[in-house]
This record gives sequence, C-alpha cells and structure tokens, in this order.
Amino acid sequence: MLKQQLQIKLSQKLSPQQIKLMKLIQLSTLDLEQKIETEMGENPALESGTESVKSENQESDFEETTKIETDEIDIDQYLSDDEIPSYRLYTNNYSSDDQERTIPLSGGISFHQSLLQQMGNLILNEDEMLIAEFLIGSIDDSGYLRRSDDELIDDLAFTQNIFTDKKQLSKIIRSVQSLDPPGVGARSLQECLKLQLEKKKKDRPEVVHALKIIQDEFDHFSRKHYSKLQDRVGITQEELKKSLDLISRLNPKPGGALSSTVQNTHVVPDFILSIEDGQIEVQLNRRNAPQLKVSNAYKEMLTGYQESQKKSKTQQDAVQFIKQKLDAAKWFIDAIQQRHQTLTLTINAIVAHQKEYFLTGDERKLKPMILKDIADKVDMDISTISRVANSKYIDTPYGVKLLKTFFSEGLKNEEGEDVSSIEIKNILSQLIAEENKKKPITDEVLSKLMKEKGYIVARRTIAKYREQLDIPVARLRKEL
Repeated sequence: MLKQQLQIKLSQKLSPQQIKLMKLIQLSTLDLEQKIETEMGENPALESGTESVKSENQESDFEETTKIETDEIDIDQYLSDDEIPSYRLYTNNYSSDDQERTIPLSGGISFHQSLLQQMGNLILNEDEMLIAEFLIGSIDDSGYLRRSDDELIDDLAFTQNIFTDKKQLSKIIRSVQSLDPPGVGARSLQECLKLQLEKKKKDRPEVVHALKIIQDEFDHFSRKHYSKLQDRVGITQEELKKSLDLISRLNPKPGGALSSTVQNTHVVPDFILSIEDGQIEVQLNRRNAPQLKVSNAYKEMLTGYQESQKKSKTQQDAVQFIKQKLDAAKWFIDAIQQRHQTLTLTINAIVAHQKEYFLTGDERKLKPMILKDIADKVDMDISTISRVANSKYIDTPYGVKLLKTFFSEGLKNEEGEDVSSIEIKNILSQLIAEENKKKPITDEVLSKLMKEKGYIVARRTIAKYREQLDIPVARLRKEL
C-alpha cells in the first residue's frame, strides 16, 4: 500500500558555482590564462578592460536622451547555437612594428616516427612490412616490446587480418631490434642490454666479458654477487670492474632519448617572492591576466528590452538569454577575485610559517608543516589548501619551488626541537653519498649515525625515507 510522509533532513551539497570555484583555485597561472580566454570566447557579455564609472548626471542624461530601438537588434545572432561566429574571435590588424610574443617550440620527431622512417631500410616483403609496422606501434615509450608472442599473433589476426606464426614473428622482431637506438624492441632488460653489447665491436676484452655476464650470469649481476661473477666468468677483479663500468654506461630505456610526446618543461610561477631590507614581499603573478568587466552593451541591450512596450516570444527569449550571460559574467569575475584572495591568504600563511627559510634559503631552517597547520591559520578546509599547494610554484631568490615541497612531517631531536623530515632526508642522502661503496652502510648503522648527529630516527623510518629518495638497499649500492 502506498503511503505519503514528510521528512526533514539536513544535507550539504556543493553548488555548481562552488565546484567551478574549486577548479579555478586548482588551476596554475598558465591554465588560468587559457580558462579566461575560453570563457571570454564563450560568453560575449564578458570583456577585458576596466569598468567605467559614470556620474549620476551622466546616467540621467543617458536615460533622457538615449532610447534603444529593439526592432533594429538582430536577436537571432545571439540565440543561435554558435553564439559568436569564429571570424569575430580573430583580428588581423597587426602592424609590421608589432613584436612577436609567441614562444617558438621545436616540433622535433617522435620516437615511433623515427622507427617508422628507419623501417624502409629493412629487407622485408609487403606482408612482413605490415607486421613490422604493427610491432613498432606496440613498442612502449621506454623502447620495450612488452607483449607475448601469442598476444601479438592474436592481435594481428583480429585487428589487422594478418596471419603469422611464431617463427616468422621472431624473424621480424629481430629485424625491428636492428633499428636505432640500440636495444629497441627488447622484451626484457636483459635482452635490451644484450642487444646493445652485441652492436659493439668485440675488439676489447671487457665487451666480451660484459656480454657473457649479461647473457649467462644476469641473475648474479642483478644481485651484485661479484665474487661469484669472477669465478664463473673466469676474470680478475680489475677485468670485472671494467666490464661493469661498460654495462653501467648502457641505456636501460632506449626509447627515453626520443620521447613520443613533445613536452614544454617551462614553469610559470604563480607567486613571486622578493626580499628587500630583510622584509619578505610576496605577490600573485598576474602575467597576461586581463582585467575583466561586464559588457556595457549587453547591459544597455537588456534595459532596452525591459522598457519595450510589447514583448514578443523572441524578445522574451532574448531577455532570458542576456540575463544568463550577464549573470555568468558577473559570477566568473567574482570567482576570479575570490581565487586571488584565497591564494593570497594561503601563500602569506606559508611564507610566515617558513619565514626563516625564505630569508636564508637554508633548507635546514625549514619547519615541519602539514596542510592542517595552514588550514587552521587561514580558516579554510584542508582540501582547499591541498589544491593550492599541489599545483602552484613560487619564484624565490633561490629558484622556482613547488609549494608542495615546503610541507613535511616533523621529528624531534635530542634537544626536543621539531625538525623537518626534509632536513633528515638531506642528512641521510649526504651520509649515503659519503659512504665507502665497497662496504655500504646498512639502515641499522645509518640509524646509529643519525643518532650521533642528534636525530633520533628508527631503522624503519630510515628505510622509508631511503625508499622515498629512490636509494636502493646497501647490498645493491655495493661497488668494486
């Protein structure tokens, strides 16, 4: 049986405007510039420039003498699906004296394009060329062919309608592996190193020994069992050292030299920090960010429609359309201002917390700082601080830094002072860099050495920080 009942419930939901604001806060300076350009292109009621302030007399004069003829306005050009024709978004009135402000980027050639160009030098028939092209497309950005023969044969049959067997496939894979850079198309690291050594001249003993080590004793090599390598290969310690030096100069990722994508590594800082007379000044980088305003033409157009005596259905739609665009433009301007306020409050709180570091540039002066510390200072949510810290850079006298790097956990030293984990990691890296590579220091010994320096760090914490620094265990750091 159906029943009706009333229920009161409290719930929190983010409005679409709040969601958009969070996305604006997360944008970097470069992304914000593109977002503003896109918004101005989509909303004709949003313009760049300063808002002109009219006096009361000017407004009254305008109301008395100006009357907008709504019949002369072509409403359809505003209500169509394409709000602004593409030709209205471009200008070609450039002078020969104008400076070219675009930054040229070299197109270059991608890794896979390079392989496809070399494919013409392979001695293969037409069907084999198609298989070779498919294999090149299956090579990842590191230069490896990480798919089994059965998977490749099945894909060739189902997607390319090409039928082959393992014998023919192996032959074509060897042909692809003959391309440059050496080691491309390998199925494993062992095969990659082997291919590179096979392309070297065998006129040096270390090349022959290195090839034998990789081909027959790769397990002992990866585990750095140097004494077993000497016995099984039958060479002296000096000969083993030369062979290992040769192997260390090989490229474990042959595809890394030519990336498949062209990336722009230029970083545009979101904040600019300067120090004058011992005082820190930090400001937002508003590079190329135009000052936004609501279009006066759209305001006047709305006034003209509202004062019209008779309103047709088309005019009512026009009024609704103009109101939506004006509201969207006002909200976007307010959101940009709120973004600036949020970023300014956050960066000032971070700089105040890490004042000693920003004055000296000494990483030992960095204090432990977590997102909650800054969130409590500026009275904002932790998620908002996280959005600011994860994607923003600050230009300091000591280089461009990611804000995220200033956040770290804290430990106490013997004197009871809070010490940043960044400082602990720097000391740990220095100890490992200065160790005797023939007898690397274990985590247990590192923990004791840190204690001697006044930092009480457990062995498990040492292991965690060492992994975060991408430093292998002592056994794998061993050298001859």
